[in-house]
Amino acid sequence: MDTGKITLEVVSPQGLVVKEQVDEVNAIPGSEGEFGVLPGHMCFVTTLKVGVLSFKSAGSEKYVFINSGYAEVSSSNISILADSAEKAEDIDVERAIAARQRAEERLRQAEEVDFARATAALDRATARIQIVKR
Repeated sequence: MDTGKITLEVVSPQGLVVKEQVDEVNAIPGSEGEFGVLPGHMCFVTTLKVGVLSFKSAGSEKYVFINSGYAEVSSSNISILADSAEKAEDIDVERAIAARQRAEERLRQAEEVDFARATAALDRATARIQIVKR
């Protein structure tokens, strides 16, 4: 039976972050690009990159920070297995701003830093800050 809803479940090693019936998932940060999902979507599995997951539920838009992982999509379910994930209301914006500043400083000292690690830290901090600003 088609209810016009899709079940979104976001899980990280720390536990269940989101599990609810949603109207649509507007943006998922796929490693090959951002994608959206509506009820009845074709089944697939993909990897995720650092970014912002957004979805509509009960008439409002909600956001979740995703730190890489996997997504499994079916016609009635989306399961996200993330390295870490945080709902917008759980993000500590001051901590994210400080992390972004540390990462930017590390990148300015390019010859003395692990560039990939500093860039990943910058991406995570920037995504968290973007969520809070919405």
